[in-house]
Amino acid sequence: MQLNQLAGHLLLATPSLSDPNFKDAVVLVCNHDQDGSMGLIINRPRGLSMLEVLTDLDISAGDPIQDTENLAHPVFDGGPIDAFRGFILHDGWQVFDSTMQVTEDLYLTASRDVLEDLARGEGPEHYMMMLGYAGWAAGQLENELANNDWLIAPASHQIVFQEPPEQRWSFGARCMGVERSQLSSQIGHA
Repeated sequence: MQLNQLAGHLLLATPSLSDPNFKDAVVLVCNHDQDGSMGLIINRPRGLSMLEVLTDLDISAGDPIQDTENLAHPVFDGGPIDAFRGFILHDGWQVFDSTMQVTEDLYLTASRDVLEDLARGEGPEHYMMMLGYAGWAAGQLENELANNDWLIAPASHQIVFQEPPEQRWSFGARCMGVERSQLSSQIGHA
């Protein structure tokens, strides 16, 4: 795949990928250019809720949190880099201070205003909060792809927001006609 064509796709870690940070990971590629790549792991809940993060950031002050059920969503481990940096992956047309469009219907925001809207029950309908991200230096991801460390799958609203996290890898692979049992941990090329 050429530069910029990976943005908006999913990377599914194959058994040949030896980095333990990405074992069985599903990564949404948010940016991919000549300088490197940035993505978010979308299948690793962190054991922390959105409400806990909002409370820790003192976002509820002045505006009582309206939708505690919606804010019970888990926070995800977005990747091994900068584990306390937060991102909201969301749908909808809402644009915030630092919103970046990833696909036609997926957006990424890293500013406090989206958190304030979510606390008031006015934010995007579907969202995921991630702490941390995955990053690759220039050419690094291309080398991993050449080594068959990743499968490339189309991203969809269903995989990102509707499939349970533990099923996102299998669902993405099935969309490509691949089953995990068909993959080998041996590196090679046909």
